[in-house]
This record gives sequence, structure tokens and C-alpha cells, in this order.
Amino acid sequence: MADTPPPYDVIVIGGGINGAGIARDAAGRGARVLLLEQGDLAQGTSSASTKLIHGGLRYLEHYEFALVREALKERETLWGIAPHIIWPLRFVLPYRDGLRPRWLLRLGLFLYDHIGGRKKLPATRSVRLARHPAGAPLQPDYVHGFEYSDGWVDDARLVILNARDAAERGARIRTHMRAELMRVEKGRWIVEATDDRGHNYRFSGRSLVNAAGPAVLDVLGRASAPPDYAMRLVRGSHIVVRKLFDHDYAYFFQLPDGRIFFAIPYERDFTLIGTTDQDHDGPLGDVRASEEEIAYLCEGANQYFQAAIHPGDVLWTYSGVRPLIDDGSGKPEAATRGYRLDLDSDEGAPLMTVYGGKITSYRHVAEHAVDMLAEVVPALTGKHWTGKAPLPGGDFRTDGAATLKAAIRLAHPFLPAATVDRVVKAYGTDAQSWLGKADGWDDLGGEIAHGLSAAEVRWLVAQEWARTADDILWRRTKLGLHFAADDVARLDAFLETIPAKPPLPA
Repeated sequence: MADTPPPYDVIVIGGGINGAGIARDAAGRGARVLLLEQGDLAQGTSSASTKLIHGGLRYLEHYEFALVREALKERETLWGIAPHIIWPLRFVLPYRDGLRPRWLLRLGLFLYDHIGGRKKLPATRSVRLARHPAGAPLQPDYVHGFEYSDGWVDDARLVILNARDAAERGARIRTHMRAELMRVEKGRWIVEATDDRGHNYRFSGRSLVNAAGPAVLDVLGRASAPPDYAMRLVRGSHIVVRKLFDHDYAYFFQLPDGRIFFAIPYERDFTLIGTTDQDHDGPLGDVRASEEEIAYLCEGANQYFQAAIHPGDVLWTYSGVRPLIDDGSGKPEAATRGYRLDLDSDEGAPLMTVYGGKITSYRHVAEHAVDMLAEVVPALTGKHWTGKAPLPGGDFRTDGAATLKAAIRLAHPFLPAATVDRVVKAYGTDAQSWLGKADGWDDLGGEIAHGLSAAEVRWLVAQEWARTADDILWRRTKLGLHFAADDVARLDAFLETIPAKPPLPA
């Protein structure tokens, strides 16, 4: 009879940014960690953000100074540990007559510059739009504006790299595995789970972390645990159109209804516009932009850009459900973006529940959560470490991307410049793990389409838990907008040649 495996110290439910961040931090502090995700990593809200590492300038209006300060402190920390997937972005905020006065905008940006410990990012400055590159695509009515700093992030890769780092530190990452039932037996959590192939598993753990995002209350129900907070599910939708401008600035726009939205350069050839705030009462497995949201974002853009866009110009939309703590706010956009951590250890088996949060604050949330767990889980030892240790591929200077691109171009001259740029922004120094000594596409098993090689796909399947074309095109490479139907068919056909992994032991 096989030996019963020892219990995990920490079992994390949820493979979004909070779950992956907690798994990474706990594994790095010596714990035996298991992460269970019912779909693909970052398949839900964590790949449906506006792709920003930011403090949340508009949250100052709602007096959420502590939330903004915490997020601003994290901007440069995250940039430092992941300079391949995070980089600075300058935003232009045009002044619009009749909305927030210029003095108020300037005051808000002054606070934004000074309450978060900004060191490397450049400060705010006033601009005359007629003399600024970002002014050219705008309607001539916009004369004055402000330029300020925030950061861009490949949100899904941030999740995946946290999971990879957790795995490299000993954590076990199980995707496509749903935790069906959780209960306490003899002071331990027992988790009964089922994978997408119908295999059943039983795991034992000393503590349980519910980091299920929008499904947090559902997971509590499966664990027969009462919630401590009511949640408000708010849908944020985005649209992508052909690029509306040729410069590298992003825009922060105001609307007469008091809301704001962004227009951001996206994947070289496109513009990303978002987001909305709509209460969501539908299923979490089918979250999509409504016709009204698409029209709203088009109309908002048309109030600023000279080139008008219409719903028919929209190439792609995506939507995510934000799990916000229900603080009684009337409008969805006014609901707090803060988080709460609840630790219940009444039965001797600790249950940590993560309510709310935002992607910029994930590392701090994870650190706080593991600090609390360390008081009741003896295996968790050691000091804070995640703010200094680079994520996989991020072991280079924040200003070192150009040098890394030059080295890859020199070593692999057959790669187009756009592919080199994409590869560095996705993998950083890890790119050589699958590029090897290749001096042609044949050495990489051939090009499937648009710079995606067989070698890269094999690496994503083996190292990053990718299974399907969607996993690869929309979460790991962002090539989905470039792939036509026949390109996707070729990728699907290639994935069929990669043997399926056998069922894993518990």
C-alpha cells in the first residue's frame, strides 16, 4: 500500500493574481504549497484588466488615500522585479472645460506624485497640446493638459510568472482542477477535487486560502464557511480598435457623467479603450461586453479623437468581473477597490479568505496574507523577500531591455524586430531557454505564424501550463489579435501532436 503523502502547509484555491502571489510568497518562506485552479491560470479577472500598474488617480476623489498610496509604492517595486512585462508609460490628461477644474486636476496629480515614494518615474508636467505629440490626434478644442507617469503590465503573464516562481520554489500548481468540497477533519483541511478529465483527487492541508476572486463566496459555500463581507461584482469591459495614434503616450480621459476611461497603445497596431463599471449579475463563466458598453466606449472616444470610431470598428472586446467589497456605494465606480483579509482558525485548521484587491497591490496583499498565516502555520518562516527577488526572466536592470533585445538580434538575426520585441517583453532573459542556439526557423521546429515557433509552444506547454490555442494566444503571448482562423487551425493541429500529460498523483 502506498504511503499517504504528508499534508500541504498551505492549499490555495484560485489561480488569479492573488492566489499565484500568495503561493509564491508562501513557497519562498519554506511552506509546502498546493495551488488549485479550475481553469487556466489568469483565465478570469486577472487577464481582463486595463493592463496598468497604477495608483488609481480617480480613487483620490473618493478619499481612498491609503489605497492609492499603497498602490503607488508598489509601482516601482514591481517594475524592479519584472522589467520585461512591466514598463513605464506616460499618460496625457487633457483638460476639458466644464468638468473638473484645472486646479483640482493639478492638485490631484501633485498628490499622486508625492504620496507614494516615487523615485525613478518622471514627475507630472503641464503641457500645451498643440505642441505635444499626444495633441495631434485630438480634437482642436483640447488646448491644455497634464502629462504624468504610471506603468504598463502584461497582466496574465504577471500571474503565470508568479506561479512559475512558486513552482520553482517547490509549490505544486494544478490547473483545470476544481475544488468541489472542502471540510475540516482532525484539524486538517480535506479538499476533494476533480480535474477536467474526470479524475478525482483528495488533498490534505494544514491551512486553506480562498483566493477565488469573483467566486470567493461560492468557494466559501463549498467549504461550509460563512462570509464576513458582502461582495459586489462589477464588470469592466474594454474594446480594441485599429490604432488611433502613432505615438507612445496613453490617454486619461474624463466624461461628463463623472467617469473616466483610458486609451492605450496596444500590441503595436491597435488601441485599447476602457473601462466600464457595470454591476454584473450573470454567470462568471460568460462575461462579455454588452452592446451598450461597446457603444459607450466608442462615444467616449469620439468626444476626444478626431477620427471617429463606431461599434463596427471594434476588432475585439474583453470583460472581467471585479470582486469588490460592497460598501454601500451607489455607483459601481465609487465602490472601494480596497481589500480585506479574514483569517478564521476556530477549528484549528486556518482558513484565509481574500476579499477584493487590485492587480497593482497583489504583492503587498500576498505578503500581508502570508504574514497572518505565519502566526498559525509553523512551516512559514523567513522574512519578506518578494519585493527584491526578480520574477522568472526579470533578472536585468529596469533600463536593460534594449541591451537584451540587441543581444537576441545578434544571436538570432533571422528573427524579425517585432518578434524580438515581443519575446523580450514576454520572457526577458528566459527567452534563451527555448531559443537556444537557433540560427533559423528550422532550428525552432518551424514558424507556426506571426513569429510563434514550435519551440516556443512546446516550452509554454512544458513550463507554463498552456494547453489550448486560447491559453497561448490570449494569455501567454497576446498574439490572438494577429492570428487569422487558418493560423489558429495550424496551432491547434500542432498542439495535437504534443502528448497529453498523464494524471498527476495527489
